Amino acid sequence: MAHVYILECSDGSYYVGSTRNLESRLWQHQQGLGGAYTSARLPVKLVYACEFASVVDAWGVERKLHGWSRAKREALIRGDYAALPNLARNHQDRSPGA
Repeated sequence: MAHVYILECSDGSYYVGSTRNLESRLWQHQQGLGGAYTSARLPVKLVYACEFASVVDAWGVERKLHGWSRAKREALIRGDYAALPNLARNHQDRSPGA
């Protein structure tokens, strides 16, 4: 099993990661051992997590989330899945025939 997770940092920014052991990885982040980004923005709070059957799947989703806008990540965190397509970075209003 593997997880993709989003942490909210003390400065309001988000950190996206993946791990095989979510509980251990969260502890590492809280202790300042999770990497330079989160250790400079403690404390952090888990705001989203999703479990995957394989590490490869989790890593693929993590890569996608890194490319998402803040608004799209926040919709995911809220569980507002219907809003996700409209928040795509390449989404444009196009009139028919344009």
